[in-house]
Amino acid sequence: MFSLLRENIRIALDSIKGQLLRTILTVLIIAIGITALVGILTFLGALEKTITGDFASMGANTFNIQQYEFTTRGNRNREKINPIINYRNVRQFKDKFKYPFSKTSVSFTGTRNAEVKYESEKTDPEVSVLGINENYLENTGTEIENGRNFTFFDIENNNKVCLIGSDFKKNLFKNTTSIDKTISIRGVKFRIIGVLESKGATFRNNQDLRVLIPLQVARSIFTLPNINYNISVKVDDKQFLEGAQDQAIVTFRNIRGLNPVEENNFGLERSDDLINRISSITGYLYWAAWIISIITIFGSSIALMNIMLVSVTERTREIGVRKALGAKKRTISGQFFLETVLIGQLGGLIGIILGIIAGGIAAYALDFPFAVPWLAIIAAVITSFLTAVVSGSYPALKAAKQDPIESLRYE
Repeated sequence: MFSLLRENIRIALDSIKGQLLRTILTVLIIAIGITALVGILTFLGALEKTITGDFASMGANTFNIQQYEFTTRGNRNREKINPIINYRNVRQFKDKFKYPFSKTSVSFTGTRNAEVKYESEKTDPEVSVLGINENYLENTGTEIENGRNFTFFDIENNNKVCLIGSDFKKNLFKNTTSIDKTISIRGVKFRIIGVLESKGATFRNNQDLRVLIPLQVARSIFTLPNINYNISVKVDDKQFLEGAQDQAIVTFRNIRGLNPVEENNFGLERSDDLINRISSITGYLYWAAWIISIITIFGSSIALMNIMLVSVTERTREIGVRKALGAKKRTISGQFFLETVLIGQLGGLIGIILGIIAGGIAAYALDFPFAVPWLAIIAAVITSFLTAVVSGSYPALKAAKQDPIESLRYE
């Protein structure tokens, strides 16, 4: 049996070499379909990993109070525009919200295009500066690589200290340590007390190129009207989360002066709810990717079947000779079927390589972390094999049913 298999493989390879141009075109047709499948799945995997990673770092014990709900943020009702969360709201919430075993974080983005100076060096005007309190790092899952976090006294005393992102080690401090160095932002000098661990970038939002400063100091530097603040609450144990959310809603409704029949004019989102919603969205994208790829691969199957039918017709005399020498139907069908499978797997291999490259380039262009898409690779191997099976079955059966006498007469 193995000798017959080796013989069929040898004949299939000889046939592939003899029709090199046709084989190349067939392989490329299959490779295009597999490239579409692997490329899209690779990109979606990187996208999902990036987004869920950002929200997962916040932890399952965290919720945010914000201007709008996540579900309505992209399609806001123009008849109902929620007011921003201003500093007075934030201050009152911190004073009134006293749920046990919880920590409240307050922050706002002062600017996204600051220029940071150190001695004679300076950065491009693309640095984000955030005003935060002492609980911000813990509530957002941000770790410190070197140095220390803000203390309660740093925030209350308005100390001119700061935390910087890891990207500053690549420009301002590439030849020296940054701890205890002094930088300047809009003419205000800050002493560096810590360097944050790298978190990468999401949709061009580089979280490693930012400076965190005490909240009140940030308010004195960035005095734009209508600043929208962010409130994040973290509980020590998830079993307290529902109770903390209910009390936070009641507290913020009282701050906003809402009566019992009025709807909330603010949003409350849990980090794990966001992850679940993002997962459902990417699930639809995966289905769309499969539909697009199946349509492409269906075209590849038709092309492969037609080419193999042409090959059967051109090799009719060869089939007649083999049958006259005693070859059985299953031997003839196995030869053509194996040839189809080899072409299909070769196209699949090229498609996997091209798909990973295409998906990796797209992920790199958007600053997404790249990971080997094992699911996409397995799916591509199975898909290319099934494509070859479907496309090769009919030509193989047609070749096996050829009449040896009529085949020998074929010119």
